[in-house]
Amino acid sequence: MSSTFVQLLLEHAAQRPQAPALREKEYGIWQTTSWSALADLVKALAAGLAAAGLQRGQHIVVIGDNRPRLYASMLAAQALGAIPVPLYQDAVSTEYVFPINNAEVAFAIAENQEQVDKLLELRETCPQLAHIWFDDGRGLRNYQEPGLASLDDLIEAGQSFNAQHAGFYESEVAKARPDDVAAMFFTSGTTGNPKGVVHTHHSLLDRAQAGAEFDRLGANEEVLAYLPPAWIGQNIFSYAQWLACGYVVNCPESAATVMIDLKEIGPTYYFAPPRIFEGLLTSVMIRMEDASPIKRRLFHGFMDVARRVGPQLMDGKSVGVVDALLYKLGDLMVYGPLRNTLGLSRVRVAYTAGEAIGPDLFNFYRAIGVNLKQLYGSTETAVFVCLQPDHEVKSDTVGVPIAGVEIKLSESGEILVKSPGLLKAYYKNPEATKEVLTAEGWYHTGDAGFLDHSGHLKIIDRAKDVGRIMGGLHDGAMFAPKYVENKLKFFPFIKEAVAFGDRREKVCAFINIDFEAVGNWAEKRNLPYAGYTDLAGKAETLELIRDCVEKVNADLAQDEKLSGSQISRFLILHKELDADDGEMTRTRKVKRGYINDKYQALVDALYAGKSEQFIETQVKFEDGRTGQISATLKIADVKTFPTVKQAA
Repeated sequence: MSSTFVQLLLEHAAQRPQAPALREKEYGIWQTTSWSALADLVKALAAGLAAAGLQRGQHIVVIGDNRPRLYASMLAAQALGAIPVPLYQDAVSTEYVFPINNAEVAFAIAENQEQVDKLLELRETCPQLAHIWFDDGRGLRNYQEPGLASLDDLIEAGQSFNAQHAGFYESEVAKARPDDVAAMFFTSGTTGNPKGVVHTHHSLLDRAQAGAEFDRLGANEEVLAYLPPAWIGQNIFSYAQWLACGYVVNCPESAATVMIDLKEIGPTYYFAPPRIFEGLLTSVMIRMEDASPIKRRLFHGFMDVARRVGPQLMDGKSVGVVDALLYKLGDLMVYGPLRNTLGLSRVRVAYTAGEAIGPDLFNFYRAIGVNLKQLYGSTETAVFVCLQPDHEVKSDTVGVPIAGVEIKLSESGEILVKSPGLLKAYYKNPEATKEVLTAEGWYHTGDAGFLDHSGHLKIIDRAKDVGRIMGGLHDGAMFAPKYVENKLKFFPFIKEAVAFGDRREKVCAFINIDFEAVGNWAEKRNLPYAGYTDLAGKAETLELIRDCVEKVNADLAQDEKLSGSQISRFLILHKELDADDGEMTRTRKVKRGYINDKYQALVDALYAGKSEQFIETQVKFEDGRTGQISATLKIADVKTFPTVKQAA
């Protein structure tokens, strides 16, 4: 695609001026912005930014939820040849220091008072941050900070600037080239400082178009934008592909209303990381626990039918007449109402990415008639590397390389990618760029995997995380922690897991319970508890989780390569792993090395054969205060199973 973001905006505005481009729910009512109105807004914002001094090649940070005026602000920056840098809106202010100083940012656009307060906190450490504009002015009326103003003020200044400088905006837009830098995304980074991933208009739009052609996406799609815009996955689906296809992007009122908004919009194209699908399934299972015995029997009976034949029907395969009739009846009584309850009744294509998804979880959605598929990609590849074609969907692969992509494996089994969507560079980090991009243009993904006999890519784990069991019965066996953790996380009672075992003779694990699911389970059994730490420490909870772990072990025993990854011992952590405590990234990936160091006493206790261990941990509360949580954690042994030899 030889175009730029703003040129695409202007094409949509010229060809279909009154068609809806964006919707935002405000005070319970959906407000629509047409393509022509959006183009006018972008023109005014661009002129306002130019009048404030934003120049070609400079960076501007954008912090907030998905909001039409924040999208327009990014387009306005791109119209001037400046580079928008979206940052995570739920990050604490100190996490903004490195990106803002690294990119020498003097301009910022914030959604509301919360984000403004965080940016104002940084003025001593980021003295160049001179201009801050806000979208939502609630709570900001009495702020008298220099350089702080509303987007309304910026728009007004821009309209005056355009009146005095006829043709300025059009000439700036005309200067843009597809190979110009269009945006920068800071990786969440499980170790060290985040890296700024530099992308051009061409790299982002080429991949957006390739994905659209693969799934036959058009202007009639409806998309719900509810994930952080700083995550490239959301940015591709609701920004790059939005402009490539011209479909409608809907912005929820708040995080609390996403489920209601999802049902109201009924998206046709849906994207979510596995944790969202896990959360939806957990909410369904909790509701079924509360249902009458007849409804529960009906649900489980028809779900047995769905699991047996649903995925085959989704793949276009024929099933027996009786099964087909039973599935139709189940669709009328269970699957259809369930899809409607989840807000997925109109979904034509749904994708999950960011983490591997458990096969049972994946098959559940396909069984009830949701065309859920997996994709493979990263920030550095502009997301789209592999996608699953309709009727060729497998739970244990991430699809086939799409148009423009080449894949090869290094001698160590690492996946290398060549694609038009590759990053231009890591910002101000030539050493890191050289580490991942070869002279021949191959990108080192850092993932271990292989292409199966049908050309589908299978991911095992991060290449650096794949280890070996040393000593004991499974000496030399492969250890893939992420693979094990994802199997554990399929259970609704387990929210997070961290597995240890590399260069050790057995595998042990930390478990985070799902407070809502286990709490509901406890209440059904009249088991009192006073918060997360108390519930996690109960003997009954330990037995509940032990049962889940043993089921995972039985499953792992079926795989000769990974049978050695069965878990021998585990404990339930006394607190939830949290990005604010440095234990996870903002995209909820566990920082395995950090957790190992922080909880070294617990790791040592697991491997020393202890039955319990006292731990005291500092935690950060939402209001910024810190405190201590302490507990004596019980450590449980788990049954393991002999490897099941596969027939030749």
